[in-house]
Formats: sequence, C-alpha cells, structure tokens
Amino acid sequence: MSNGRDALRKLGSTGRALPSILSADFANLGGAVEPFLRAGCEILHVDVMDAHFVPNLTLGPPIVKSLRRHVPGVFLDTHLMVTSPLEYLERFARAGSDLCTVHVELGLSPETARAEADRVGVALGAAIKPGTPLEDAVRRWAPFVDLILIMSVEPGFGGQSFMPESLDRLHRTGEICRELGVSPILEVDGGIDAGTGPQVVAAGARWLVAGSAIFGAPDPLDAYHTIDRAAREA
Repeated sequence: MSNGRDALRKLGSTGRALPSILSADFANLGGAVEPFLRAGCEILHVDVMDAHFVPNLTLGPPIVKSLRRHVPGVFLDTHLMVTSPLEYLERFARAGSDLCTVHVELGLSPETARAEADRVGVALGAAIKPGTPLEDAVRRWAPFVDLILIMSVEPGFGGQSFMPESLDRLHRTGEICRELGVSPILEVDGGIDAGTGPQVVAAGARWLVAGSAIFGAPDPLDAYHTIDRAAREA
C-alpha cells in the first residue's frame, strides 16, 4: 500500500493543474495520460462514482490498480463520490491511491475518517458540494484533513459550467482554515479552464482539477499547460 501523506509532503505547496481521467479515453487510458507525465505532471485526479451518492457510475479499484502499474511515480488523487467511502479506503489504498477524498454530506465522523485513512496509509480529503453550508463543514473537517475540495459544479458528470459563487466559498474556506491554524490544500473541481483557472487561484485554490477542458481541447497538452501555469503563478 502507498504512504499517501509522505507522498503528499514530497509534492510541496506548489499550485498545480490535475488532469481528471474521467474525461480521458478509457479504451486507451495509459496512452491518454502519458503526454502529461512526460510534460512534468505529477498528479492525476480519479473520480469514483457509485450511481447512488451521485447519478453516474464510473470506475473502481481495478482501474486504479491498472493505472498505478502504468504510472508508478504519479500521485493519484481519488475523489470518492460513494455512499460508504470508509468501506473502500483500504481497497483503493491497496490499488494505489495516494489520497482519498470523502464527502462531508455523508455525515461521517472526521475523527473516524482520519483514523481509517491513517490505518490504510492514504492522505485524506473532504469534499463539499455547492449547496452544502460551508462554515460548519469546514470548521468540522479542516483540522482532520490534508485537503479540502470545493466543488464548483454539482458532482456526478464532467463538462458542466463553473458556478461563480464558488469563488466566495474558496475564499471563505481559506479564511476559516487560517482562523483554525490549519493549512489543508485547497482544491477546486468543476468547470475549470483557461478562463476560470486564474479566478479560482486568486480565491485561494492550489490544486485545479480539469477534465473536459484538457482532454476535450484541440491540443490537450497546451490546455493543461495553460491551467497549470495559472496554478503555479499564485
């Protein structure tokens, strides 16, 4: 199993663009991500959906395991949009995930989630949907997690439009974390492209997840570099 928190520390605090494989060609997943790895990409974002918590069904540990074999040195940031994520942490850790993000809306205990993540050796993230009250969620989870994911679209499908109110939510999340004296990575996912990338960075985001804006672009590598530059120039 991986040691996700150690791997996360090695990445440092640099802002980054994270290609989301949800939008990649699943028939050629290794080939689809290879150009980004050659260009210096160190993190891939993996969306796991169970058709219960969100109305879509994607992939499970076998795909992560196959991806890990193909990209042994890449950090796998795994977003668990499932109803019982703690039941799957060990399976994804064994498959090769470095960080697993769970949703605050599920009513899980942050303390229990942290303990299970530590037991299986993954870093832990907390995801917050656009309509979820922010203050209580951040104050409850921030002391226990390595990352907070602010969703800037409703989770479930790629290719949605960015929700502008996410900028205020990102900014406020950063404020609360500073008040609490903690510094989880702020990640944003949903509608991120060359236009919205600089906006979310200005609001405090460090990791910018982009799927269709990268894999659906005429030149995916150029699209990746454009978003990545915005993240790194924060």
